[in-house]
Amino acid sequence: MFVAINYISCQESYKSRFEELFSTRAGAIDTMPGFQHMYVLKPNDQQSEYLIVSHWESEDNFKAWTSSEAFIQGHRRGFQDIEEAVKNGQEPPMKSSFKTYEILTR
Repeated sequence: MFVAINYISCQESYKSRFEELFSTRAGAIDTMPGFQHMYVLKPNDQQSEYLIVSHWESEDNFKAWTSSEAFIQGHRRGFQDIEEAVKNGQEPPMKSSFKTYEILTR
C-alpha cells in the first residue's frame, strides 16, 4: 500500500474557502484505479498545515492520478484561485507540497 500526503498551508483569509472547496469536491479521485480512501485533516492550531492523506494500491496508481485530466478537473477551482491572486500581484492564497510513503505496518 502507498500513501501520499499533501501538506497545504493557507492564508488565514483563505481557510474557509479551502474548506468549502473540499466539502464540495468533484470526487474525481474516488473512481481512479488503485485509489482506496482519503482523509482531509484540519489543524487544531492556526499555524499548522491541512493534510490531505490519500491511500493507494501503488505509487504507479498515485502517479497516474496526478497526471490525469481528472486531477486537473478536480483541482480546477483551487488552481483558478491561485492564478487570480498571482495575476493581481498577490501571494498565492495556498501552497502545497506532496510527500509520499510506503506503509510498513498497520
